[in-house]
Order: sequence, then structure tokens, then C-alpha cells
Amino acid sequence: MARTPNAERTPDRGRDRGDRRDRNVERERDDEFVDKLVHINRVAKVVKGGRRFAFAALVVVGDNKGRVGYGTGKAREVPEAIRKATEQAKRTMVRVPLREGRTLHHDVKGHFGAGRVLLRTAPAGTGIIAGGPMRAVFETMGVQDVVAKCTGTTNPYNMIKATFDALVSLNSPRMIAAKRGKKVGDIVARREGSGTVDGAAEGAADVSASE
Repeated sequence: MARTPNAERTPDRGRDRGDRRDRNVERERDDEFVDKLVHINRVAKVVKGGRRFAFAALVVVGDNKGRVGYGTGKAREVPEAIRKATEQAKRTMVRVPLREGRTLHHDVKGHFGAGRVLLRTAPAGTGIIAGGPMRAVFETMGVQDVVAKCTGTTNPYNMIKATFDALVSLNSPRMIAAKRGKKVGDIVARREGSGTVDGAAEGAADVSASE
């Protein structure tokens, strides 16, 4: 039996090395994301021989640097449903501007269906004060200080969608400056100076009242 020349076997080896290199790159990309299982639901379908079970998973994925996404997946087995939800979450990730890399730039509201959420910025050391599904979003996104409240529903799907509705409407000083055609320093100085003006006005009111 004739042996295959080395020249003909070399491309296959190169392809194997390339595939192995691609798999290593994909593994490194997956390592930079953090995923959390928010909710899993079991559904039973009654058929002519009994009941057929299926599972639906809700997963949140983030990189702890301001990017976050959510996804849903359905399958006959739990691991497969989680895998589908994770892949969908990675495809639908959004970037959220963070103040000092730890909290939101300003208070914001969001809603979806019967769900209403209120997200408020917080000083350093506050921590994450939020419910289960909302907490998963903030932890995977990398937020360290935030106060959040959800009213109107306890459905995790609606809570997650209302939270993302609020997050996508957040603006940073850089975004506002680009829209108004100004410098970032002017926007930030005005925001910081507003507290000083309010404090001076309150001080003047106290002096006039004491007189």
C-alpha cells in the first residue's frame, strides 16, 4: 500500500493547529465574561403517552466593565437551555456608561409591561441594594454602588427587561457634550457647580430667616 507523501499531509496538520488556536481564542473570550442564571422554568406538555417536560432559562452575562446582556433559551435539558440563553446574551450585550467605574451617572427610570424600576446613583461604600434579578445585572456589569427598586411585578423576565430599558437610556457627560457641541469639562463643571449654588442659596435663606 503506497504511503501518502508528506506534502499532501502537511495542510491537514496546519488546519488542526489553526483549529486548536481558534478554540483557545474562543476560550479566552469566554473567560472574560461572567454569567449568572436568574431563573429557570419547567414546562410540562401533555401528550398521548404522558407528559413531556421542557426547560426555559433566563441568563445574564457581563464583563464587569460596563457591558451586559441577557438571553433566554428553551430545551429538553437544563444545560442545553442555559447554553442557548448564554449565547443569546453574548450576542445582545450593550455598553452602559459608569461613573468612576463603580456607579451610575444619574438616576433613571425604566418600565416594561407592568414592571417599573428606579435606579439611583449611590456614594462609595453603599453596595448593591437591589432585588434578585436586578442584582444579577449589576453584579455582572461591574457596578459596585447602586440603589434600585422595582414595583408593579415580581416576574423576573419583566424585571430584567425594565432594568435594561433604564440602562440603555443612561447618558454620560461625554455623550451630552457631544450632543450639545461642548467640552466635557463644561458639562462636569456645571454639574458640580450646581450643588455649590444650591448650597449658597440655602445659606442665604438661613441667614435671612435668622435676621
